[in-house]
Amino acid sequence: MKDPKKSEEIGEQIVKSVAQAEQILEQEEALKTVAPEEPLAEEQSAAPVKGRRRPANKERKGSFKKSSLTDSGMVEKVVSINRVSKTTKGGTRLAFSALVVVGDAKGKVGYALGKASEVATAIKKGLSAARKSMIVVHRRGTTITHEILGECGSASVLLKPASEGTGVIASGAVRAVCDGAGISNILTKCHRSNNPINVVKATFDGLSRLKALREN
Repeated sequence: MKDPKKSEEIGEQIVKSVAQAEQILEQEEALKTVAPEEPLAEEQSAAPVKGRRRPANKERKGSFKKSSLTDSGMVEKVVSINRVSKTTKGGTRLAFSALVVVGDAKGKVGYALGKASEVATAIKKGLSAARKSMIVVHRRGTTITHEILGECGSASVLLKPASEGTGVIASGAVRAVCDGAGISNILTKCHRSNNPINVVKATFDGLSRLKALREN
């Protein structure tokens, strides 16, 4: 026969285990019904907001401005940048060449070709050399004095005076030279070659041969 005391103890243990299991289930259900905590202010600011675009960076690292007006009033423009190489005994050496135009927008303008292993250094060398080789351009108000044709190699540039309000009708290379010299009304046309170096040289050839107006 079974001992009644042992059966009572087993029954009590079963009741206790059932009660503990019910408590655990109640605790789990209570946790599920609790509302999730709100994120902190820092997390909210860091989280992306739907429907809004991120503000674009104004300037990228390593970028440069093609046209800028310095504190001294000089107009500096980068016309073109080319990657050049030189084959030596030790291998191929890569570098960059920058064609730049500098002017005071009052009749003086110059150009130069700077070369260096980095783009920023090439531009800096070109700007310093262009300031040393500036020429005087004869103007009549905001345009040139007369029509002229400038040539360099296979490139030729036709420069014609224009009336007030016409603007600068020119390509990128010729426009950079006109902006540097302070010419705001002119008609131009490039013939045969579109090489920026030859076009700039042809433009300077025409501007350097302009004649001044006679003062009565």
